[in-house]
Amino acid sequence: MQNIRFMQTEGIDKGDLKVEVVGSRDNQPIRDAQISISYSGEPDSVIEEVNTDENGMSESLSLNTPPLEYSMQPGENQPFSQYTIQVSAPGYRPFAISGIEVFSGQLSLQRVRLSEEEAPGNPIDTIVIPVNTLFGNFPPKIAESEIKPIAESGEIVLSRVVIPEYVVVHDGAPTDPTAANYYVRYRDYIKNVASSEVYSTWPDATLRANILAIMSFTMNRVYTEWYGNQ
Repeated sequence: MQNIRFMQTEGIDKGDLKVEVVGSRDNQPIRDAQISISYSGEPDSVIEEVNTDENGMSESLSLNTPPLEYSMQPGENQPFSQYTIQVSAPGYRPFAISGIEVFSGQLSLQRVRLSEEEAPGNPIDTIVIPVNTLFGNFPPKIAESEIKPIAESGEIVLSRVVIPEYVVVHDGAPTDPTAANYYVRYRDYIKNVASSEVYSTWPDATLRANILAIMSFTMNRVYTEWYGNQ
């Protein structure tokens, strides 16, 4: 496998990154937030510094990426560059996100939610985005039956399929009661799963087919409430 640092700095292609910064309490845009961008693994080697505008958006930044063909067929070459951003703003806790993937010819959008300095609870100051499942080394999917066990008729609670505003994401195996549950907007959940399982450089029809499969799988879970009843 080629050296990732070499592929990022010597990449012959370019991709774009835009960062949106909002407040975690009210989702309002944060103007003049400071954003530092570096290669993941070298957070102190800043390559770009920008501020957000009145809409909480940074300018579109052109960054080095590996060649487009790396993402169009299986191979050992990493098809994307990985960047780290560090964000700060007066009155808010600083925040960092590492592992942001940028592909050749594609625009990557990263939203950052800053917490106010006096916000209660233990602050989370860093998020590390796992590598795309097509390139990373992950354990096999947990085996499951095609027909889910239903002990009581009341476990299927919906008379029809509806598109929810939020879904509950169980952060662990379905049988692990100690794993945390998170409420995630349905649109965000589909977007995040798709971005971690497919490459944005693929043909439009391929992306649509994969995203529809993700949506179908998710709606099956919502309809049967299988995760919540194990």
